[in-house]
Amino acid sequence: MKRILLLLAVLALSAAVSGPLKAQAMMQANPYVGTWKLNLEKSKITGVPAPKSLTREVVADGAGAKYTYKGTAADGKAIDYSFSTNYDGKDGAITGSGAPGGADALSIKRISANKTEAIVKRDGKEIGKSGAEVSKDGKITTIRGSGKTPDGKDYSSVLVFEKQ
Repeated sequence: MKRILLLLAVLALSAAVSGPLKAQAMMQANPYVGTWKLNLEKSKITGVPAPKSLTREVVADGAGAKYTYKGTAADGKAIDYSFSTNYDGKDGAITGSGAPGGADALSIKRISANKTEAIVKRDGKEIGKSGAEVSKDGKITTIRGSGKTPDGKDYSSVLVFEKQ
């Protein structure tokens, strides 16, 4: 009888612990998930005006994620766009307004657990590239990008997002 009670106690404890471990495993599977705020002081943007503010929310969505960007552009206009990706290198539509370079699609490919590469498109043509990396401690995402504005001017950026 004692062995059965001990076995039941171990099973109950295992069940109680497995929930948080599954949640942690999901976070490790996609370190981009969460709410991130752009640190303008640590970021560097050339060729285009820097936004006044920008927040990025990444939510797990099946095998991939949905990204939503909200903020205020340098001219005071709202930045509010989103897209979904499975990190498979296939194009996904960008909806909303304020995407870099007037982009309307992008593809993202996972390079490693904490690194991705993206190709940004407008009207089916490549207008930019970026690479994102989440720090080992999971607190910082750095996105390095470059491309062309709708009027053909070059821009580049190093955006530093801090997890909220």
